[in-house]
Amino acid sequence: MHPFRYEPAADTPAALALGAAAGAKYLGGGTNLVDLMRETIERPDILVDVSRLAGDITLDDHYGLIIGAGVKNTAAATDRLVRERFPLLSQAILAGASGQIRNVASVGGNVMQRTRCLYFFDDAARCNKREPGAGCDAVEGFNRNHAILGASPACVATHPSDMCVALAALGATVRVDGPHGERDIPIVDFHQLPGETPQIETVLRPGELIAAILLPANGVAARSSYRKVRDRSSYAFALVSVAAGLELEGDTIVDVRLALGGVAHKPWRAFIAETALKGGPATPAAFRQAAAAELASARPLRDNAFKIDLATRLIADTLEKLTQTAEPAQ
Repeated sequence: MHPFRYEPAADTPAALALGAAAGAKYLGGGTNLVDLMRETIERPDILVDVSRLAGDITLDDHYGLIIGAGVKNTAAATDRLVRERFPLLSQAILAGASGQIRNVASVGGNVMQRTRCLYFFDDAARCNKREPGAGCDAVEGFNRNHAILGASPACVATHPSDMCVALAALGATVRVDGPHGERDIPIVDFHQLPGETPQIETVLRPGELIAAILLPANGVAARSSYRKVRDRSSYAFALVSVAAGLELEGDTIVDVRLALGGVAHKPWRAFIAETALKGGPATPAAFRQAAAAELASARPLRDNAFKIDLATRLIADTLEKLTQTAEPAQ
């Protein structure tokens, strides 16, 4: 492992001062970063421990809920306010990783985990994330788990987070702090598609630190669900996942939110399907048509064309089940 200096941060100003140094990385729970350090993929010179910062979940007059970046995943998933007001988020977090990892991993670290595939960890393989310009062996290799939306010849890996898919559907905002002050970034804009620079995964600037996740109150949060299809029932990334929320007036869709996991380099907000559904009837046929419209731009690889039909069916079935919910959670 590359030698590094460990620096625990007492508060946010101290963290930002330490994080401004060349070669510095912020350390939350460390469940992703430490793994990458063991594989010598990440080689920080300084680890700035921010695990003791921003550990609260609070109601807010402007935002529905503010979740500090230091909150552990288990704490977020089991918090009463999260379960009552944003059940979709609780379900998504509990669908990810193992209980042991959720007990250690932080919300901020979950947002920051690397988009990756098996080729990323194989130093005998070509990977543009690990070595920009090297090429991508996944494109012609074993790519059953890889992206069908928004990919590029440079990278076809899929984003691993379940929590971020829920946050995308809920319209969350990432609040970051940095050398030039605070700024708020919509979660749908926080992660980037690969393009020609797949090693650049977020819009964070040097030295910036995630401070909190802001969840707006909205009508779809109460009637919402997270569904995940994977090869085994625990500790596996999604082949396809769907985060969905519906607001109904009778049989008419007042609002709908959809996001997909396991299909793209970032959590994929299904704006095309949402637009097709808003103001229309909440019927199985409408759900299937909207899902098909969203997947029309999919570009499968040799081994993953099944994801198109799987995602289409999962979207339609999830929305149909939500219409059968008698009363939204209060």
